Amino acid sequence: MTSETADPLDTAVIAPAADPGFLQRYGASIEYILIPGAALAAALITFGGFVALFGKSPLDLYWYMYYGAFGTWFSWQNTLTRAAPLILTALCTALPAQLGMVIIGGEGALLIGALAATSAALALQSMPPLVVQLAMVVAGMAGGGLSIMLAGGLRHYRGVNETISSLLLVYIALAILNHLVEGAMRDPASLNKPSTREIGAANMIGSIPGTDVHWGLVFGLVAALAAYVLIYHTTFGFAARVAGGNIRAAKIVGLSVGQLILTICFLAGSCAGLAGMVEVAAVQGRTNANLAVGYGFTGILVAFLARQNPLAIIPVAILLGGIGASGGLLQRRLGLPDASVLVLQGIIFVFVLASDALYGRIGFLKGKS
Repeated sequence: MTSETADPLDTAVIAPAADPGFLQRYGASIEYILIPGAALAAALITFGGFVALFGKSPLDLYWYMYYGAFGTWFSWQNTLTRAAPLILTALCTALPAQLGMVIIGGEGALLIGALAATSAALALQSMPPLVVQLAMVVAGMAGGGLSIMLAGGLRHYRGVNETISSLLLVYIALAILNHLVEGAMRDPASLNKPSTREIGAANMIGSIPGTDVHWGLVFGLVAALAAYVLIYHTTFGFAARVAGGNIRAAKIVGLSVGQLILTICFLAGSCAGLAGMVEVAAVQGRTNANLAVGYGFTGILVAFLARQNPLAIIPVAILLGGIGASGGLLQRRLGLPDASVLVLQGIIFVFVLASDALYGRIGFLKGKS
């Protein structure tokens, strides 16, 4: 009795890209890269089309955007400096998203954190610089954390939509900043642009050795890594994701949803408040209206592009920071308004929101023919 010979086709190695099992296992992960990437590319093409209508070359646009963001070491440092607050404000949106909450109040938490950090520095002028800096960190994080925790408390105890309340709190924070900077905390020497007194050169946190990038970038990287570990490698993070998936089921199994909401919102606000402290202690040296430049709102876009993943926030923040850093070069070389990068960010946000409907609906990524 002769044994049957194996068909070579049966033993052929199937390429991973053609293996339905491979696509079923990793299709969702591929989607998280492919769909936001396609949305970003479509936004850039659309923006290039608008630029072409005004007689400018889209290819020149893309070149100057790249060169202004990553073309030189100076560009890289400018990009990383802008990315630091974006990482922190993006976490302000990404952390509550684990609970199914849409918080867009990072700008307000940043302003409150900056005010709190400045107040701490001015109150402790006679203390050693390290003590002042630590006090600024604690005060900034506490101020920002309480700001966003208020939105979480309104959601849990009064049923107020957190998206609306956190946005309204931004305008309240801006009003508080203007009131204090132009009133009780105003430096009499600041004539043209009202601002607080300087925190002092000794209390500035300085730059990473060998670069012009301030230590805020390190704060952002550490915060993103800590957030990832908290959400995906702790029981607290697991409980938050369970509550975010089905809040009724979470209550049935005994999870304290209210405590989860308040804690997550405080941690989220603390990140944005830390960004405010960094802007004061590493860039401005005082609090004034220059702090309200939209880092909190751009952070929302970063969080959505990163699909609320703390680790993915890092490269996305660098990319968006680079787009912002290229604005000046676009203005000088192409004659575009410096605010044109804000138009691009708006287009990106529209495409990202529109692409959200594609998740789970791309047949070949589900192993279907």
